[in-house]
Amino acid sequence: MVTALELELEPTFEVAQTVVDDVPLDGVLADLDAVTSLGHSVSLFTRWTSPDVLDQVWVKRRTDQPAGPDPAEVLGGRPADGPRHPIPGVDPAPATEQGGVPGPWWTRLPHFRLDHVPSAGREIQSEWLVPREHGVAAVEALRGMAARLAPVLQVCEIRTVAADGLWLSGAYGTDVVGLHFTWHLDPDGVAAVLPELEGRLVPFAARPHWGKVHREEELDAAALYRRWGDWLDLQRRWGVPV
Repeated sequence: MVTALELELEPTFEVAQTVVDDVPLDGVLADLDAVTSLGHSVSLFTRWTSPDVLDQVWVKRRTDQPAGPDPAEVLGGRPADGPRHPIPGVDPAPATEQGGVPGPWWTRLPHFRLDHVPSAGREIQSEWLVPREHGVAAVEALRGMAARLAPVLQVCEIRTVAADGLWLSGAYGTDVVGLHFTWHLDPDGVAAVLPELEGRLVPFAARPHWGKVHREEELDAAALYRRWGDWLDLQRRWGVPV
């Protein structure tokens, strides 16, 4: 329930989006903070077909701020020679404009155009958020099961999210690294990899995205969400079944 909402607004701004292909993962993990600071928003995409190379890195930069270093030089990859879809080989028409062409923030910060089908359209999604200090170790844990992930995975996106104050948020009280999975529409295949995947992320206090697939029966919510008890008390106070 929301009884009041205060918005922190700023004037509109423009964003230019560039894509870098075939980025060595070791270089990214050597300084993940520097890589994710290359733009206002940075997304790392991999199908885990290779444990050593990211398929793409998308860098979205505000044009009203200093340009900073060339992402391709920092990342050690190749500038994309044309438009890209986050899933390699898929028609890039649904993706927002790239190639460093500036545009309003709402046409660049999303990966997909508002008038197109986002992502693949036929898929299952999962996502876990880990405290930023565990980001590199968590990615290494995924790397260690790349061969298990790749057959059922369309793409994995790694991104950062700022801390917030929402009790049941994956980013409550801490900056996080999001580990997002767009799976093939294969419920049995996805179910088969979830136990190992979630087991590898347990040491990093990974919080699942509530609206995406995870093994809810295995979730220790009281341990992961500091305000879980307050949430239960609030439900009881308002007569909501727990």
